[in-house]
Amino acid sequence: MTIQPLRSQSTSTSISTSKSASAPTYSCDGRTYCSQMRSCDEATYFLRNCPGTKMDGDHDGIACEGQWCGR
Repeated sequence: MTIQPLRSQSTSTSISTSKSASAPTYSCDGRTYCSQMRSCDEATYFLRNCPGTKMDGDHDGIACEGQWCGR
């Protein structure tokens, strides 16, 4: 009788983890101001997806121009 080695599950786990770690995920958590953001990507997500944000004073669709997403 020959015993076959089991495949390690840690390899697939580390691959899954590395994929999710490369792309930040944001969620609407009540923050509304640019000073509460950490990046332009985060501010843009909040502006596009979360109600009641105050990050686009000139209403041009660009979040936090003076702090994170300046031209």
